[in-house]
Amino acid sequence: MQTTGKITIESLMSLEAYSKYRKEHKPFIIAHRKLRSVGLGEHINLQFESETTIRYQIQEMLRIEKIFEEEGIQQELDAYVPLMPEGSNWKATMLLEYPDVNERKRELARLIGVEDRMFVEVEGHARVYAIADEDLERENDEKTSAVHFVRFELTPAMCAAVKAGASVKLGCDHTNYPAHTTIAPETLASLAGDLK
Repeated sequence: MQTTGKITIESLMSLEAYSKYRKEHKPFIIAHRKLRSVGLGEHINLQFESETTIRYQIQEMLRIEKIFEEEGIQQELDAYVPLMPEGSNWKATMLLEYPDVNERKRELARLIGVEDRMFVEVEGHARVYAIADEDLERENDEKTSAVHFVRFELTPAMCAAVKAGASVKLGCDHTNYPAHTTIAPETLASLAGDLK
């Protein structure tokens, strides 16, 4: 799967080509996704997206749904391409993971607004809070969603600091879920590759 910096209909593989590619390269994709996954406390996981993860997701949707017509392919592109980082930001799928259904229901009610309290903090710079769910509203007065899409916009100085080796904290300062962690060096190296 070639990364080009932009995902277009022309840059995607045919269903046949992708089927062959998938068999050989699935372990690489799984490892890449794992590298870009950051746990925060026991119940929040952020999957930082990249061209590779988004291209894979699109190709998987086309394969599963057997979509080969241009209109259907374009709909998948329209849904997923906005989740790809653009050089000055990190974008992530945020998962609130509670295996027990009763606990999940209770905690999602306690965590309304949690997606807006997520932040990254580049060493030597102010916190940057997430811009969440730009595609659609994912919470109501009774509960938040178990899945959110978040974007962290970094200044040019922050991008330069990350590329120069500054450490980065990921955190949440929601009253009911205070947590932070330092992003592991190998994960941060992958995330630095998203920045211009």
